[in-house]
Amino acid sequence: NTAAAKPGPAGPAAPATAATAPATPQIQLIPATPDGALDAAEEAVDLLLDSGRTPGDVLVITTGDAHPWAAHELSFGDTAYWAQHDAGDDVFYADAAVADRAASRAVVVVALNGGPEAAAVTALAVAHSRAGALLIVCGDPQRINSVLGASV
Repeated sequence: NTAAAKPGPAGPAAPATAATAPATPQIQLIPATPDGALDAAEEAVDLLLDSGRTPGDVLVITTGDAHPWAAHELSFGDTAYWAQHDAGDDVFYADAAVADRAASRAVVVVALNGGPEAAAVTALAVAHSRAGALLIVCGDPQRINSVLGASV
């Protein structure tokens, strides 16, 4: 009976994982300067929503300054900010430093809008692991390629 119990919990997890996330998300690179990366990410989000993605499908990660939405929501406190994430009904914006706390979403958009190289490496590694179908990276193509080569 003990042997039968062990496969039980593992059994349902495997199909759920396979069904919710393909092995590798499609990666799309959008060339942008650090100053323009956030605008490029916003345009990507707008296109995703216009093409039928629901807001809850999208996670945006920044490597430099926080997205204005994140900065505003964090002004109400950490608990309220993460409650918005947990609700899962809107686009969620997170800094690379806390992105590992975010749940997987169908689409993850990364804005390489400055910050240290370590933030870019962290953001891309987390984004790659959280993106179910599509990973969009906005930034300097040379930086993206060097970081992607190092992290995935």
